[in-house]
Amino acid sequence: MSFIQTDIAGDYQIVRRAIELISENWRDQPELEELALAVGKSPSQLQKIFTRWAGLSPKAFLQAVTLDHARRLLAEPIPILEASYELGLSGPGRLHDLFVTHEAMSPGVYKARGEGLTLNYGFHDCPFGQALVMATDRGLAGVAFCDPGGERSALEDMKTRWPRARFVEDKASTANYAARSFDPARWRADDPLRVVMIGTDFEIRVWEGLLRIPVGKATSYSRIAETIGVANAPRAVGRAVARNPLSFVVPCHRVVGKSGALTGYHWGLTRKRAMLGWEAGVIAA
Repeated sequence: MSFIQTDIAGDYQIVRRAIELISENWRDQPELEELALAVGKSPSQLQKIFTRWAGLSPKAFLQAVTLDHARRLLAEPIPILEASYELGLSGPGRLHDLFVTHEAMSPGVYKARGEGLTLNYGFHDCPFGQALVMATDRGLAGVAFCDPGGERSALEDMKTRWPRARFVEDKASTANYAARSFDPARWRADDPLRVVMIGTDFEIRVWEGLLRIPVGKATSYSRIAETIGVANAPRAVGRAVARNPLSFVVPCHRVVGKSGALTGYHWGLTRKRAMLGWEAGVIAA
């Protein structure tokens, strides 16, 4: 089933608020009725929205993404997939992954701060609010997120990465990239999503490392550093992860602290928890 639904943006706002409440009150393990009352829905409505949005019941989602469980489930090398059995989930079913083929833009483009580069962009509904999707004639080049009213700020934030580039609003040209990025049914190895990475040589090495983290698993900054041969530079790796312009598609949300704790995320920790929980639902489907 495609992720595209007419009410998906509204669904995310409801789920986002519920996750915030769970994160703030996880010690009390709030019941469905309490969460429903807080978000202005009936228990049955919230149950349906959660199940449709994440593929998990609210109770299972609570177990998967509250902060205390996240620290245990995401601690290396335990993947969410293995922990799902402990939580009583139905098991992995079909293992989905986001198959991506990538190329790096020439270093000169980055050094010139995007001069001569044209980026088409559009805002699209996705499971995590509004997605700002950017593309060149060679492939997907940027994915960012915002809530309603935050579109201008998200666009300006992305523009700072390539300030001399030409930005053209063209939602039609980015719609297919949005659909390919967020619809698990279209994550196919025989039809990979083409992305273009625009950054320093070091940043691109880090982003390539992120692409090797499978859905349902997490790793640490130090492990990424080891993987790319700079074991003594986890902080530099952390800075490169934070500058990843292809959020979700290049999965920087799957990087956690060495202790397993969820650490900062450019688009907000609530959204990071939501992504990890959503992916757990994809695996369990």
